[in-house]
Formats: sequence, C-alpha cells, structure tokens
Amino acid sequence: MAAVAAGARAKGGLVIGIRPNGTKEGASADLSATIVTNMGEARNAIIVWSADVVISIGGSWGTLSEVALAMRRGDVPVIALGGWRVVEADGTAVPGIRHVGTPEEAIAEALGS
Repeated sequence: MAAVAAGARAKGGLVIGIRPNGTKEGASADLSATIVTNMGEARNAIIVWSADVVISIGGSWGTLSEVALAMRRGDVPVIALGGWRVVEADGTAVPGIRHVGTPEEAIAEALGS
C-alpha cells in the first residue's frame, strides 16, 4: 500500500487512506487524507463500495476479502496483480477477475474499463 500511495502521489494523485484502526498511527506519509474507521477488516467494504475499479496486489487474507466483496458487488472491474487466483471446485478460473503481470498492465486494464 505504501508503494501505491507513493507512486500515486508522485504523479499528482489524490491518495486517500482508509485505516482499519482507531488512529492515524502508521499511515503512509504519502496519503493526502486519512480516514480512521476503527472497523478492522470491515473497512474493506468501505474501500470496495467507494472504488471505481478494484486492483488487488499480492495476496493476504484482507486482499482476498476485498476481491470477494468486489466480485459480489458485481458492477466494478476487478484486476489482480499477482496473488490470489480464485477457482471453481473443478479448478477452472472464476470468471470476472482480470489477471495481469505488471503494474502498467493493471493501470491499462483499469483505464480501459
């Protein structure tokens, strides 16, 4: 998240951080604004419902929950850069998640959506 914030800020982007805890402590210095939720992982729903595109990077449990919430939302593009590959019981890929190999491909997919 810190690298994404730094990259977006370096390009003049507005960078909003939605924190899971009750303080701004530990938030990236590259955030333009910080929203403190004290909601833990439940803040993932806020992130997904506020997004025009969801790009997941890597794969922790929180990332998987954001991908799942975005897929359930159904009207937002979901792009995965590395990390989770969600499959059906027979091993076929769950449709709807666009997998990319580079940050540049993720941005191109997001802008083309």
